[in-house]
Amino acid sequence: MTRSSISTDASVETFKAYIQSGALKHIAIIMDGNRRWAQKNSMPSPQGHYQGYQALKNIVRYCSDELCLPVLTVYAFSTENWNRPEHEVNFLLKLFHQTLQAEIQELVEKNVRLRFLGNLEAFSSKFQDECRLAESKTADNTGLLYQVALNYGGRREILASCQKIAQAVQAGTLQPEAITEQDIQSHLYTDDAVDPDMVIRTGGEYRLSNFLLWQAAYAEICIVEELWPDFTPEVLNRTILEFQRRQRRFGK
Repeated sequence: MTRSSISTDASVETFKAYIQSGALKHIAIIMDGNRRWAQKNSMPSPQGHYQGYQALKNIVRYCSDELCLPVLTVYAFSTENWNRPEHEVNFLLKLFHQTLQAEIQELVEKNVRLRFLGNLEAFSSKFQDECRLAESKTADNTGLLYQVALNYGGRREILASCQKIAQAVQAGTLQPEAITEQDIQSHLYTDDAVDPDMVIRTGGEYRLSNFLLWQAAYAEICIVEELWPDFTPEVLNRTILEFQRRQRRFGK
């Protein structure tokens, strides 16, 4: 499928065919703008987060059911988000818990494999157990790999990988001169997942915010003005069109 094969009035089947051609395997999204959406609509910030959850649910369904996308990664909660007001953090933690309970059965039935990225040890033991159980229930699914970054920081991820490699060097099982990029890659949270082709940031901000710093080395960065609760499958299609027009050179 050529770069000029998708038009602005393309059907869902056309976008699906483009993805099945292998041109776009992994979409990563920085879901920004929930609080600004709430403020814009004269609502408390928790309502913005709830509407953001609804938007996410629609995007996951669309990527899984309609586009047959191989990998979707979303930035749900960063290591820096703990610095937000306590009432907001508590609401988010409660929302994560409720969402996991509400959505896991549908993920199982839709052949979606769920993976959490980040340091889950900061959460309650009950929530950690629920996350691991959800991963276990979907481990054999072969459809969309749905990665949710929770208590995630790109720098911390790379640091943790380096620490594991240092342990191997200390144990004598790996020589420093033999360390490769693949050694670092294999110890990241994303492990064997293909690197993102496109990183979408909603809300009009131009920064990665410590998200997938290693994996996004050659990803196309696409900024959309819509706040996350207003991000729809139609906006995603428009962004895929933008991606398709890019000339990817991978440093060559």
